[in-house]
Amino acid sequence: MSQARVSATEPDWARERCHGFWDPSRRLLRSIRRFQSWRAKGIPLRWLKGYWVLQHRFWSAITGADIPLNARVGGGLVLPHPNGIVIHPGAVLGPNCMIFQQVTIGAGGSKPGVPTIGGHVDVGAGAKILGGITIGDHARIGANAVVLIDVPPGATAVGVPARVLAKSADQNSS
Repeated sequence: MSQARVSATEPDWARERCHGFWDPSRRLLRSIRRFQSWRAKGIPLRWLKGYWVLQHRFWSAITGADIPLNARVGGGLVLPHPNGIVIHPGAVLGPNCMIFQQVTIGAGGSKPGVPTIGGHVDVGAGAKILGGITIGDHARIGANAVVLIDVPPGATAVGVPARVLAKSADQNSS
């Protein structure tokens, strides 16, 4: 049975749609999106921008996630368990990524800079992605991996420090 492949270029905004009031990870993303939207429009309604800043602070405290308001995060991001997620403000995430709990995406490692993560990348719990590296589209990062090297599209990185595994058979066929 074949599954439809998630796009690495077109964001699936339905993945971020809130499902009721108590949906902390999606509410956090909503506050970031709304703040960025008001900032981009340059509308002089400071109180409304301030409202989204307060929303962001509230949902950041509830989730325990540190995702800055100026984060460059593609649409369709999924945070199933947002506790302890830290994303550097300079990092770039492509659309339709999934990030589990206790993940750090930031500076450090052997390459200066911050990571650039492609579209539809799944990052396992506890993973650390550090330095000026690139993670390709449809890549997977294993739980507790410490990624300090580039990961090609469709590959899987596991271990401490991470090593890149070959593409699986179903990824080679698509």
